[in-house]
Amino acid sequence: MTLNRRRFLGSAAAAASLAAPMVQAASHGKPRAVVIGGGAGGATAARYIAKDSKGEIDVILIEPSRSYYTCFFSNLYIGGFRDLQSIEHNYATLASEYGVNVVHDWAVGVDRDAKTVALAGGGSVPYDRLVISPGIDFVDGAVPGWDVTAQTAMPHAYKAGTQSALLKAQVEAMPEGGTYVMVAPPNPFRCPPGPYERISMVAHVLKEKNPTAKIIIADPKEGFSKQALFEEGWQKHYGGMITRIGPDFGGDNVSVNADTMEVDIDGEVIKADVCNVIPAQKAGMICAAADLTEGNWAPVNGHTMQSRLDENIHILGDATNQGDMPKSGFSANSQAKVAAMAVRGALTGSRVFPAKFSNTCWSLINTDDGVKVGASYEATDEKIAKVDGFISDTGEDDALRKATYEESVGWYAGITSDMFG
Repeated sequence: MTLNRRRFLGSAAAAASLAAPMVQAASHGKPRAVVIGGGAGGATAARYIAKDSKGEIDVILIEPSRSYYTCFFSNLYIGGFRDLQSIEHNYATLASEYGVNVVHDWAVGVDRDAKTVALAGGGSVPYDRLVISPGIDFVDGAVPGWDVTAQTAMPHAYKAGTQSALLKAQVEAMPEGGTYVMVAPPNPFRCPPGPYERISMVAHVLKEKNPTAKIIIADPKEGFSKQALFEEGWQKHYGGMITRIGPDFGGDNVSVNADTMEVDIDGEVIKADVCNVIPAQKAGMICAAADLTEGNWAPVNGHTMQSRLDENIHILGDATNQGDMPKSGFSANSQAKVAAMAVRGALTGSRVFPAKFSNTCWSLINTDDGVKVGASYEATDEKIAKVDGFISDTGEDDALRKATYEESVGWYAGITSDMFG
């Protein structure tokens, strides 16, 4: 623990104590689990700890937003297959039916010695076990010319909600024959198939409303998830519309100018009507503030999702360096159940079973043309390790692809119920 961090957290706590009363005094009765982040990992963890401990554990969920928009299925909103309300969720059921104390505020620091979380609005929350599921933030300077101040002109839409709505509106307002440019992220990043499903959804909109428009992908990676499936689908449904520029042709040497809407790909300047910049990513900033990262990510023990730097803290989802699992909503939900069981075991002495994990990522390419990839995993002492996996085949018939899409719709309803009750 660094002196700078101690000074920062000490100052934050002192300021908070002057600004507002403590959420609850440091001395408390029942053991307490505090969860930072109300997404697929955090909401699931809060619900399962509260539900399965049957009131033996005091659960506090810290999440600044009152409405949560899922990143998964946000591309389908952009493509016109969902409305924005269908991916919006709230925390009312977690509070009313499961007794989770939902605090709508930003967690701005963690004092690991005192075991308290500092809040932006003032005060601090003590914990016996802390679960952190903060999602991702962006690496500063990852795309020269872009930072978050440019996200209105060149949206990332990789945190769903207003950014998704903005990108959708920009796509629909493109001039006839215009150009959409995506700057794709390097590995590792949230939802490996996500950028390419988004390309499919944008192409779906443009094929209907602006069929002479062009899509360019500047991609720093040699390959990407479900590449053969996407490329097959693009050729079938959107022939001639989509061009991908990989690292062999300069896709890893990109800069942008948000004022002029220009994208420089290895010296070739392209004028974009819409530019979707998805930068390199890192663990949500609270992880670094708490000194829980090594490099850009937070290392964890896959058996319990405990931080390898602090046994009293569990870290979930996109923020983690855990091994073979992709950074996805399904992964975070699966990891949250393992962490919830470990937290209950530590705080109440309940039985803890060996960790098992699963993940599936569905993608929609066109109407009723769904594909998927997934795997099961188990914890080893080194990492979360892949046990077996599956992926859709190229050349599948229309009935199977439709069934895969319908399976994804059922999964969405199920996982959001599992998260929010």
